[in-house]
Amino acid sequence: MGSIGLSAFTGFLITVVIGIIFPGAGHILGAFLGGIVAGLIARGIISGAIAGILSGICSAIILVILAFVGFILYAPADWGFTGALVSGIAGAALSIIVAVVSVIASAIGGFIGGLISR
Repeated sequence: MGSIGLSAFTGFLITVVIGIIFPGAGHILGAFLGGIVAGLIARGIISGAIAGILSGICSAIILVILAFVGFILYAPADWGFTGALVSGIAGAALSIIVAVVSVIASAIGGFIGGLISR
């Protein structure tokens, strides 16, 4: 039985790096790949799924904050305070949707990685 904490941290790092390099779809792909790696390190179906969920949740929190700040920083150049407010709300909504999908993708990846390592 592998370490769930180590595998979740490794999956988290993979997800965040790919999510920063390729925002949006890269976050979902990174979550899936990070989940697979987490499942391979955890060496089990249930522990892989748990590690995938943990890495997905942690990376989703970080990337939601980065997307929110990014939307707030880009809009005031064109639209001022109102643009920052509206784009911050829109950015938060979009990033929360992507975060939920990426957590699901990470859990599926962790399950598959655990299944492969079994």
